[in-house]
Amino acid sequence: MEICLLGYDNLPVLAREYNQFEIGGAQVQMTLLAKALVKRGHRVSMVVGDYGQEDGVVWQGIKTYRTYKVNEGLPLFRFVYPRWTSTWAALSRANADVYFTSCAGMQVGLLALFCNKHSKKFVYRMASDTDAEPTEVIIKHWRDKKLYEYGLNKAAHIVCQNKKQRELLKLNYDRNATLIKSLVEKPLKDYAQSERDIEILWVANIRNIKRPDLAIELARRLPHRHFNMVGGPLSGCQELYLNIEKEAGSIENIKFHGRIPYHDVGDLYDKARVFVNTSDKEGFPNTFLQSWRRGVPVVTFFDPDGLITREGLGYAVNSMDEMEKVVEKLINNDDEWLLISNRCRAYVELHHGDDVVIKPFLNVLQQVENIGSTNE
Repeated sequence: MEICLLGYDNLPVLAREYNQFEIGGAQVQMTLLAKALVKRGHRVSMVVGDYGQEDGVVWQGIKTYRTYKVNEGLPLFRFVYPRWTSTWAALSRANADVYFTSCAGMQVGLLALFCNKHSKKFVYRMASDTDAEPTEVIIKHWRDKKLYEYGLNKAAHIVCQNKKQRELLKLNYDRNATLIKSLVEKPLKDYAQSERDIEILWVANIRNIKRPDLAIELARRLPHRHFNMVGGPLSGCQELYLNIEKEAGSIENIKFHGRIPYHDVGDLYDKARVFVNTSDKEGFPNTFLQSWRRGVPVVTFFDPDGLITREGLGYAVNSMDEMEKVVEKLINNDDEWLLISNRCRAYVELHHGDDVVIKPFLNVLQQVENIGSTNE
């Protein structure tokens, strides 16, 4: 097959020389999927934003087609030119058998319109539980929400990350989805328990839904524990970022890194004892997989499909008091930490290896290529 992935923000994950720009979990998953498909002999391309790169450049066997710069064009008019026009032009140059995109946004609708016009098919992958909740979906403009809903309805197939997403999608949009687990890269290093000098690690983009304020509260509750906090500002969240940066800087036991590129943040996971998640909503966080692959237990308010509790991959908690208690217990109790750490590694190896994840993805892509969209 020839497969094209549409993701304006994918290039900073794919190409190290652009890794100073912001990314999220959807971009990581699309890039890992693209590399895994190339590894298995498929022809893969990506439609990405304009970061100053040449059009048609190939990274790791993936040919990239350039669209537009973030703030290019005149306000009000730039949605059509250059955003719509450059996206369609890049999709046309890719000329793939099947297209693929992820994360709620206007690009889902633009891709659907393109595929409808050119008799192509596309697969949509949900990136968060909010993607299936009309009142919670993280899209700013009404126009873009309507485009997203149109695209969601026209997707030949939808892939989700957990059972809750599948249920919400059926309830709110009357669409079915195939649950496929996420991919994760293997770490380059494997640190022993005694070498892990980062007691508590928190990694997320700094925005309200990730609740960085609760990470700071936990650090205050555990002044004798060493925190590392990683996250950069997103568009529209600069004021929150500055406030969090200032507050974290006033607390002695927090080392605030700001944004660290995806290619480099693994060094912190390698040396972490406990990973903490404070988000209000998630899908299936890449941070969980990056932690578990390295044997790092996760403590979180969010437990996708009850997985953490069921498999013993850390602790799912319901309050800050409970989070404080179990984090302290994991750091203090070497035997329990080692037991959970080994369990985390084994789980990822069994359920999130390339071969395990790619097989159902290929089944979906081949179905879409062979039988076409059920909603055409």
